[in-house]
Amino acid sequence: MGLLSALFGGKKPEDNQQEKQEQKNFEILKYDGIRARNMNQLDYAIRCFEQAIALREDPETLHYLSDAYIKTQRLDEARIILDKLIKADPDDVSALITLAHTCYMQEDYGNMDLACQQAISLDEKNASAHYLAAKAAQGMGNALQAIARATQAIALDESFAAAYRFRAETLWEMKQAKEALEDIGKVLSINPDDEDALLLKGTVLAAQGQAEEAGQCADKVLEENPFNEKAYVLKGRLLAGKKAFDEAIGLYTEALELMPENAALYQERGRVRYLNEDKEGAIDDMTKALELNPDAEVEINGKFDNF
Repeated sequence: MGLLSALFGGKKPEDNQQEKQEQKNFEILKYDGIRARNMNQLDYAIRCFEQAIALREDPETLHYLSDAYIKTQRLDEARIILDKLIKADPDDVSALITLAHTCYMQEDYGNMDLACQQAISLDEKNASAHYLAAKAAQGMGNALQAIARATQAIALDESFAAAYRFRAETLWEMKQAKEALEDIGKVLSINPDDEDALLLKGTVLAAQGQAEEAGQCADKVLEENPFNEKAYVLKGRLLAGKKAFDEAIGLYTEALELMPENAALYQERGRVRYLNEDKEGAIDDMTKALELNPDAEVEINGKFDNF
């Protein structure tokens, strides 16, 4: 049998043994990486996956590695892996969707749209691909196309809360309050505790002069999550809008006890203190805001025109 193998090019026993050992090592590294990923030990998981694919370029392991790169913000490396996956299998819709997500994180909306279109051409009923195409369109400044794509995603999945919320945000940017509120209602019918939807609802209601109802939205968010910065800002501005300056200052002080490194909250309290004729306190808060976030443009102008 050994003679026949030698004559007809069969593998030597030592070659088979080496291949078996490499496969064993690959599996150990891959599943160690999966366990580490599940335990959120991402740096170790990445090392395992990198060593595993050095032995076998297994598509599943490549997917795991790209996911770990994304979670650790190593986006350029993630894209290299995703491009490799797509080159090997142009019909890999999952890799295309992940590539679109990665491009979105890098604000690379042109390539994000290309990935979405390729995914849609392979699976036109993929709601996620249409949703991401909507976000790409928005990133490229095409609000109408963004709404159209989001509508397609919703038509494919009527329980797609993120698509309703995205469409509501886009409609509100176009000052289409009635339509935006309808979509927000859809989101809240799916998830009554959706913080982003509640805050968007509060913002729209505040702009329409419904301060009490807007405040109720902020209160509901804070009941569930006392660390939500945007809820404090919404409620604080509503209080300042009706000249309840002391109450607004107290609210921001309470928030800063929970989040003492939050520049936005110092900035908001500074504005209210300025309105309340406490210029020294306002300057202290604005100085602290700049210390925490030097890139922020902080102006003490006492204006509350963000609604």
